[in-house]
Amino acid sequence: MRFFWTFFWGFLLIHMASYVINAMTGGHYDFMTSTILSVIAIVLILIIAQLIPNEPVANDHH
Repeated sequence: MRFFWTFFWGFLLIHMASYVINAMTGGHYDFMTSTILSVIAIVLILIIAQLIPNEPVANDHH
């Protein structure tokens, strides 16, 4: 389920950011470019999430 929500929100937020940035710079909104960028960003987010350890690090310093 977390993969679905990551894809859903990543897709929406990347498309929204692309639309706003293109509107501010006077460019045109391209759905396919935004989709490709969102897929790349989502894959990177999922890879980074897998690399971060879940266990707390033991602190033995006194």
